[in-house]
Amino acid sequence: MKRRCPICRKPTDSETNADFPFCSERCRLLDLGNWSSEKYVISNPVFDESEEDSRPRDPDDSDDNKDAHG
Repeated sequence: MKRRCPICRKPTDSETNADFPFCSERCRLLDLGNWSSEKYVISNPVFDESEEDSRPRDPDDSDDNKDAHG
């Protein structure tokens, strides 16, 4: 698969380049540094916390039932 490096835009090929999708180790490390310095962010949460509260609860998972079965 041929693509352009997301850092420097040089052409790179998945069949010949071990650092794919980057063109070099330098670009791969620059990308890693961008993530670790929080230059990149994920704009939306992976899951919506409000949906978690609206799910029906399993009555067997309730803390109140642990004493009743005890």
